[in-house]
Amino acid sequence: MSVLTIRDVPEDQIRVLKTRAAQAGKSLQAYMQELIATETAKPTMREMAARLEREAAAEYTTDDVLAAIDEGRLGR
Repeated sequence: MSVLTIRDVPEDQIRVLKTRAAQAGKSLQAYMQELIATETAKPTMREMAARLEREAAAEYTTDDVLAAIDEGRLGR
C-alpha cells in the first residue's frame, strides 16, 4: 500500500474532517481512506461517456435480446 501526503491543507478544513471522522467513530486516516475509496469507485463523466460509447457500438441481434429476456425471467 502506498503513502499519500497532502500539504497545505487549511486548518479549518482539517478541523471539519477530524470532526466528521470522530462523528463516524473513525480515525482521520480511516475516514480519509473511506472518502478516497468512495470517490475512486465512481466513474468520471469521461469514463461514463466512453463506456456508453462502447456499449452503444455493440451490435445485438433480436435473438440476443430475446435470449437475455428469457434468461432474466428464469432468474425470478
